[in-house]
Amino acid sequence: MSKKHFTTQEQDQLRKNPYVKNVSAKAITYTDAFKERFIQEYSQGTPLSEIFQEAGFPIDVLGATRIRKASNRWRTAFQEQGPAGLTDGRKHASGRPLTRELSLEEKYARLEAKMKWLEAENEFLKKARSTRKADEKKDIQLSTQQKFKLIQQMMHTTPSQRKVHVLCEIAGVSRSGYYRYRSEYAQLHRQKREQNDQQVKAILLKAYHYRGRKKGARQIKMTLEHQYGVTYNLKRIRRVMQKYNIVCPIRKANPARRMAKATQEHRICPNTLNRAFKQGIAGKVLLTDITYLTYGKNKRAYLSTIKDAETNEILAYEVSASLGLDIAMETLKQLKKHRHLTSDALIHSDQGFHYTNPKFQKLVKNMGLGQSISRRGNCWDNAPQESFFGHFKDETNFKTCMTLEEVKQEVKSYMIYYNYYRGQWNLNKLPPARYRQQLEVA
Repeated sequence: MSKKHFTTQEQDQLRKNPYVKNVSAKAITYTDAFKERFIQEYSQGTPLSEIFQEAGFPIDVLGATRIRKASNRWRTAFQEQGPAGLTDGRKHASGRPLTRELSLEEKYARLEAKMKWLEAENEFLKKARSTRKADEKKDIQLSTQQKFKLIQQMMHTTPSQRKVHVLCEIAGVSRSGYYRYRSEYAQLHRQKREQNDQQVKAILLKAYHYRGRKKGARQIKMTLEHQYGVTYNLKRIRRVMQKYNIVCPIRKANPARRMAKATQEHRICPNTLNRAFKQGIAGKVLLTDITYLTYGKNKRAYLSTIKDAETNEILAYEVSASLGLDIAMETLKQLKKHRHLTSDALIHSDQGFHYTNPKFQKLVKNMGLGQSISRRGNCWDNAPQESFFGHFKDETNFKTCMTLEEVKQEVKSYMIYYNYYRGQWNLNKLPPARYRQQLEVA
């Protein structure tokens, strides 16, 4: 809008022109027919002032600034939307809130526009989430620039009179901001920034592939400084990497662990035992863990055991070819056949995925047992169980086993030997089962 105001006489003079719809002291509204005539004559090379003068407009009254701004506005609208862009939409969207109730057609159009906006927004967010770290907690939201870009894309596909107003309202942005985003100066600025980003991208990719090792943003920054003598801000590097989907595949978070952490499904019990392994009573402190067994030609089986900390007796064990939850569950169920367990018996383990699983913890509770879990990264909290696995692997031979059944037979043979025949110095030189019987008699 020009700073030049129209006098009363100038307004009366302009109203007589058939190409004028309305005029006030500050603004003039041209008819759609004049806009179409302007585009047609401008495309033929007619100067701006001649087009307005031949249409009966006094050049000295309008002023050069008003003519130039109007012509720029119409040309931009015609390039982006075609003839529909020359139609005056202010009668449909004046900027003031509607006082009347919307018709069914208008309500349907708004709902349709909202649905299309949500679909476009959802597609954009899917692409954004695919480049984010799996353990990122912060919710992804569209920036104002991204919303303007989506609105512009939707206007190109299905242009309509009130679409800009409705989409800006749905997106929560202002129409004036959207039109500024769409202006010729802003587009030139974005083109220049895109060219700069392309140059930065080429330099980042050199550092990213340096010596054939993929890198994250910090490694790229250091490589640029040390190897290429280029210094970029870390935020700029991350922005360009995210823009062009340059992702470092190192240390992606496990989605299953992320989900368990988010829902707090796998709960850690306190270290109730606190290394008080020997309490003078058989069947009170139970230790459990899982180890792997290598047999045949690099085949692997898994052994789960439950050990009585007082007598060192193996009360239950399970051999499986899988490391699933069933191996721990089946071992725990075998405790039901032991009648000498105390009413306050406690089962202790490390922070393995099996022992923090809700199904395992529920079974422990249903069996009337307490549960204790070692501190993170502290193997000494379950030392007797780790010691058993050490002796077990020293005294068994699985190299000759070619099938899982042969492994199970070897484990069964050793468990019988260990519980009933293998004396232990700290158990009065008795095997674990006989030592338990001695404790029960005492």
